[in-house]
Amino acid sequence: MSQSMRGLTVFISDLRACKSKEAEKKRINKELANIRSKFKNEKGTDGYNKKKYVCKLVFMYLLGTDVDFGHMEAVNLLASNKYTEKQIGYLAISVMLNEDSDLVRLIIQSIKNDLLSRNELHSNLGLGCLANIGGREMAEALAPEVQKLLVSSDSAASIKKKAALCLLRLFRKYPEVLPAGEWGARIVNLVDSPNLGVVTAALSLLLSLVQRDPAEFAACVPRAVAKLKKIITHEAQVDDYMYYQVAAPWTQVKILRLLQCYPPVEEPKVKSTLLESLHHILQNHEQTKNHQHNNARNSVLFEAINLVIYMETETDLLVQAAGLLGRFISAKETNLRYLGLETMSHLASAAITNEAIKRHQDTVIAALREKDISVRRRALDLLYSMCDKSNSKAIVTEMLRYLEVSDYAIREELVLKIAILAEKFAPDYQWYIDMMIQLITVAGEHVSDEVWHRVVQIIINREELQDYAVKTLFAAMQPAGAGETLIKLGGYALGEFGHLIAMDPASAPAVQLDLALRHFYASNADTKAVLLTTFAKFVNLFPEIRPQVQAALREVVQNENVELQQRANEYLNLITNISDEVLQAVLDEMPPFPERESSILATLQKRNEHVTDKTWTVGNKDIKVGADASKKEGGAKTHNRRRSTGGAQMAAMATAAAAAGGAAALKAPTEAGKAATSDLLGLGDGAGAGAGAASAAAPAAAMLGPGTPTAGVEKWFGKFTTANEGVLYESELLQVGVKSEFHGNLAKVALYYGNQSQAAFSNFQAALHQADGLKLQLSPVAATVEGRTQARQAVNAECLGVFTTPPLLSIKFIAGQQPVQLTLQLPIFLAKFADPVTMGQADFFARWQALAQPGMEAQAIFQATQPMDGAVVGKRLRGFGLSLQEGVDPNPDNFVGACILRCTTDGQIGVLLRLEPNKEANMYRLTFRTSKPAVSALLKDSLQKQ
Repeated sequence: MSQSMRGLTVFISDLRACKSKEAEKKRINKELANIRSKFKNEKGTDGYNKKKYVCKLVFMYLLGTDVDFGHMEAVNLLASNKYTEKQIGYLAISVMLNEDSDLVRLIIQSIKNDLLSRNELHSNLGLGCLANIGGREMAEALAPEVQKLLVSSDSAASIKKKAALCLLRLFRKYPEVLPAGEWGARIVNLVDSPNLGVVTAALSLLLSLVQRDPAEFAACVPRAVAKLKKIITHEAQVDDYMYYQVAAPWTQVKILRLLQCYPPVEEPKVKSTLLESLHHILQNHEQTKNHQHNNARNSVLFEAINLVIYMETETDLLVQAAGLLGRFISAKETNLRYLGLETMSHLASAAITNEAIKRHQDTVIAALREKDISVRRRALDLLYSMCDKSNSKAIVTEMLRYLEVSDYAIREELVLKIAILAEKFAPDYQWYIDMMIQLITVAGEHVSDEVWHRVVQIIINREELQDYAVKTLFAAMQPAGAGETLIKLGGYALGEFGHLIAMDPASAPAVQLDLALRHFYASNADTKAVLLTTFAKFVNLFPEIRPQVQAALREVVQNENVELQQRANEYLNLITNISDEVLQAVLDEMPPFPERESSILATLQKRNEHVTDKTWTVGNKDIKVGADASKKEGGAKTHNRRRSTGGAQMAAMATAAAAAGGAAALKAPTEAGKAATSDLLGLGDGAGAGAGAASAAAPAAAMLGPGTPTAGVEKWFGKFTTANEGVLYESELLQVGVKSEFHGNLAKVALYYGNQSQAAFSNFQAALHQADGLKLQLSPVAATVEGRTQARQAVNAECLGVFTTPPLLSIKFIAGQQPVQLTLQLPIFLAKFADPVTMGQADFFARWQALAQPGMEAQAIFQATQPMDGAVVGKRLRGFGLSLQEGVDPNPDNFVGACILRCTTDGQIGVLLRLEPNKEANMYRLTFRTSKPAVSALLKDSLQKQ
């Protein structure tokens, strides 16, 4: 280039020598003025200079300069007979024009002339330009010419390769302008070409074409099988296509994929040839020290195994594949273990190989302890796929063990899998009840309503199970910190079958009622609604406790929640004013449910339809599990009896969202809609999986000025004072989930934005408002959140000093062409940046006296709003960040706590607490003493609200 276009070389050297952006811009402007003057004097510009100037314009365009002239000169270069000039013309057109440019029409004829030319180089330039620009008008005008070049016997191999790839580009964008027609059969003949480059290009085109019209190209199957054998046995000319001693690996992979687009081969001769080739690939699998050779051979091997799985009838090949994959999942290289686990998950869908796969069960379980999360996920996929009655106990136990430490984003999906396996492969139903109680206890709020509804259905439909189930659930409800889902399940069971355990003094009617009341006061509205029904049913089961039930219902009649008010009033009227005969008929035991498909399976399949990363959809296993589960002996199927416990709340949320600029389409959901969209918090993969369905990423989130929280969101925010994860906001459109981790003065907060509607959210934005005393960093979030998916965003926080108000999170998006905007308080509290401290009695009271100076103490005496349960209070104090000091206070009923707040700027702040309950007066005295004034009052006000 330096000899043929010296001026271009000098220009590039001048730009590289510029020491500042201004100098570079000045040099570019000078050159633009020179080129513009030269183009005006067109008669004095020959082809060489025109080529040189156009090349300079292309270079400046690539540097980001706005070039608004010279396009016609580039178009004129296409008519040149000199290859170098035509080449620069095509280069400029491909770089500087797009399919919507008005100049595209001017180059169609030039490209057509070059396609029809006998000059191979000119034809290649035209094909490259057509593939790069590829507008509809160009495709309609030139596609027939490209087809002719592809199937013509006069076309050179290089022309056929480019023509096939050019057609592939046009077909992907405008499939309707490329009918198969007469040339469909002729393109199949290209598979027989002696040139493997032509074969590879033709296979790429065929792989797309057969997706639209497989019957039109069915003749390619025997030809592809024959070509595969020739490549494997080196009968074809493969010398130029050897890649690290592997013959044309890309061609082999494309052939194996093409064969998976058609039903398994039945013609004896073709099938025999194919099986021979597959045996040859599976047998030649030895690993070497050359990684490139291993990678090439493994790519062919894994695709061959996929074809064997697809055929599903060749037992010998399936068993051989299982043995090979067993070696891969034990390999030292992480990538090989990942591929082995993924492919073995597909293989597990072929029931004929289950025994061969079970031999590697210990290895798969060991993979759950891998550092790489992707390997752990594939191991979970495989465990789910390989589970049956013979190994269900071991697999379900391991999955439950992993659930405790699993990633937040996949927990709900994992819960659904465990629930399906526990039901489908339960050795007996008592084991099933034990596993489900353990699952609900471990998973907590990640258990969707469908799971505990399904447990209820199974208990009701099996009379022999009811006694064991209600005993076990009654025992599981005893701890004060039992989860909401467990309380709902246990409360429902007690209301239906509490009479089965009433003869035992430890579970007498009064004891059952006391247990339900104890949980009632500490539960959320949904759980309280279920327990109210339990109270009403107790009157039917145990008439002797009617007065206590009536008293409990009268307390709820004035509840601020409209739904609970209505239930309490209706139940109170029912048990007070209605005859016993009517009461017994209304509150009688639920009849068995009709046989229907499991709602858990339906929920899982619905989720898999909308996830981009098919982490949990392996080998079509879900469909097979669903078919088998529907045949399970005595299995009760879905009958969704969930009542709307939040209709009034949802309507209020919709009103608040609309008032804040929300979508007008918000309305109270139906039961089916709410069940289908409940708890999207567990969807998706980590940072990439959660946003896997998002189409684009927004710029880094901005830090905004002060704002005001959206009305009505306080009820979700308050619970985070003593908790680190949960739902921060929920409506029919959006669910915002939070998971927080605090270490000293640092915090990591994961935000999950779940789209609970079918339509996508567009222009999705989330930004943090400035907060004094905190240093915040917010990662980007996906600009589009597809329906039934979620996006993830990370917040890193550093506590610099004392802060009084949490930061605000502003969320904006477009839903159904309506803008939605809301502002939430991010649950980051000063007390969370604490390290627990253990102190003896002498040390504590010495420090307590040292902090008796003015301003260091804050005290409040207030009425208890809930039963004074020591276990519940202790749990909340620990959740607040305090370390409880046992045996320090002389009064064993008092609570004593201590911690150290960590701040980057303000340093360490010592915190001491005393909480003194007065059960006779139903009151508390709360005292904080801290080493920094104003902190005591801040902590006191925050904890007192709990």
